[in-house]
Amino acid sequence: MTTTDGERLILASKSAARRAVLTDAGVPFSVHVADVDEDALKTPGVDPVELAVELARAKALAVSRHDAEAWVLGADQTLAFDGGLVSKAPTLAAARERLMAMRGRTHQLHSGAALARNGQVVWSGVDTVEMKMRDFSDAFLDAYLAAEGEALLACVGSYRLEGLGSQLFEAVEGDYFTVLGLPLWPVLAELRRAGVIVS
Repeated sequence: MTTTDGERLILASKSAARRAVLTDAGVPFSVHVADVDEDALKTPGVDPVELAVELARAKALAVSRHDAEAWVLGADQTLAFDGGLVSKAPTLAAARERLMAMRGRTHQLHSGAALARNGQVVWSGVDTVEMKMRDFSDAFLDAYLAAEGEALLACVGSYRLEGLGSQLFEAVEGDYFTVLGLPLWPVLAELRRAGVIVS
């Protein structure tokens, strides 16, 4: 048992990967998906690193205002490529076009997290991973898109590293959990400090 008495944690995210990371780490939590207008924070020229943190903070605050006694964990991820911010692909055709553009090149994933209580953010942080895609064939790309389908539209890079998407890459520099959308080690440290899990 890793939880402490009386402290509750809410994950303000609908990400199945984040839920799995926390569950596998033995962290008890409930889920309340935050209602945040993400597009409003994606202003022209916004820094992808800062945006990842701001989105995480916004989600944590949105849920914390409804449940002041709970600890709320907000998290989000941004992708920087070719000097710009990349958003989720709206269609599989757009996902194919994006993956072709990133083929053989490097991009960065920034995973932000924030912890809030009583309508106040008490901690936030971000971690970055360098992702180098291999020069995969058109045939592999078509097979990959057919196998993964519209699930890719929920992923900022149109891939899931924990699945078939791992075959898109030749190198990853950084923490695996950050790729999945949660900088786990600093988050666990803060949950211990907050008394949510046993230190």
